[in-house]
Amino acid sequence: MRRTLLWIVAIIITVFLAIYQRVTGPTYPVKGEAYGVRYKLLRSHNTGEDACIRLKSSYDGWIEYKRHKTNDPWTKIPMEREGDYIRGCLPSQPPAGKLDYIVFLRIDGKKVALKKEPVTIRFKGRVPLGILLTHIIIIFLAMAFATRAGLEALFGNNLKPYVLWTFYLFLAGAFILGPLVQKYAFGVFWSGFPFGIDLTDNKALLALIFWIVPYVKALKGSVRKRDVLIAWVIMLVVFLIPHSLLGSELKYTDSPKG
Repeated sequence: MRRTLLWIVAIIITVFLAIYQRVTGPTYPVKGEAYGVRYKLLRSHNTGEDACIRLKSSYDGWIEYKRHKTNDPWTKIPMEREGDYIRGCLPSQPPAGKLDYIVFLRIDGKKVALKKEPVTIRFKGRVPLGILLTHIIIIFLAMAFATRAGLEALFGNNLKPYVLWTFYLFLAGAFILGPLVQKYAFGVFWSGFPFGIDLTDNKALLALIFWIVPYVKALKGSVRKRDVLIAWVIMLVVFLIPHSLLGSELKYTDSPKG
């Protein structure tokens, strides 16, 4: 009964973290309502495809955009009417390329911004669905086993199997499949330390470092609860950092416009 209860708690925590990662990351669409118009503004899209914004609105509108972190002038794109909807498309960018954009409406002859602050959208290469799903599943299985290991350190003594499963799953998910996803999406296998500041890569590396000690001691049969609890807390902190924060970013100063 105790084991089942601890697994239920571990799964609940993992599901919460999965949802949190999804909705707090910088690639999650910006949603809201202004001037009676509900909107969903994209913040991630596949390279090779224009990113289209579609709104149900009786007002006419347009999009103004420029390349992220550049002094480019704002470019205006009219939104075409499609019945009750208006639609405008941002031009595709190379992998890791970003655009800042604002959607404007014309209401009673006045120009109003749907959302005053520019929204940033990042483009990425298409990742094969099988690789992406496997990566996500294994990463969160690692989190589930890490949480189960932490709970076992608090309420039990059988630490070894949970520590070993955590280490192997996290190694596979973050350091084998993770680089594959990164390669498909942005053209590089690794952009964390010492090559870059990609927070997703760096936080994964930090978590792995803290699991090495309990892993080695588990192999020797002398794993300590304190080591497991520290590694688990670090893992929780890592998963509470929004996904893709400080992610791969194309430097447009090195690339021509378009």
